[in-house]
Amino acid sequence: MQLFGRKSRTQIEKLPDGQDRLPPGQYLTAKWPVLSYERTPQKLPANWKLKIKGLVEYPFELTWEELLALPRTTITSDIHCVTTWSRYDNTWEGVHIREILQRAKPLPGAKFVMVHSWTDYTTNLPLVDLDDDDVIIAIKHDGKELEAEHGGPVRLVVPRLYFYKSAKWLDGFEFMEQDRPGFWEQRGYHNHADPWQEERYW
Repeated sequence: MQLFGRKSRTQIEKLPDGQDRLPPGQYLTAKWPVLSYERTPQKLPANWKLKIKGLVEYPFELTWEELLALPRTTITSDIHCVTTWSRYDNTWEGVHIREILQRAKPLPGAKFVMVHSWTDYTTNLPLVDLDDDDVIIAIKHDGKELEAEHGGPVRLVVPRLYFYKSAKWLDGFEFMEQDRPGFWEQRGYHNHADPWQEERYW
């Protein structure tokens, strides 16, 4: 794993809100380590659909072709893994989360979201953390198709939280009134996962 030694200019940059760009307890790597609990699927399931359900005015499903037909956006953001590595300046191409939210129209009672993968992985988020400027349903990374080991062909990216909240192999969002823990959250990982607060574990 390639590490940076002395702090470079990019390492000591501040975010717009004044926070250090590199969260406490993190080190910087130029590589992208692969960490997955489940076996990496090699292709999209033939019957894959992005399923939007729960407390929304308009539940719906999208086929792969319908997802690809939605407006695209490109966002550059950092990755912060709970295992203490960070990677700067990742460029993501895909569908902004608000394209989905605007179509679904979450009901007033929807305060939380369970994110689902077709591997049965889940992770939970407050709706306010999902509905953010830099959250994207990613299809490409740094100009290339997203590799399977990194969640391809489609994953969620929520840059302001530890990366276990950015579910690989995405296939759904379930909008909920009450919070409930996802896969890693049931196994001791922090329910919220703010890197700048070092919310790693319960």
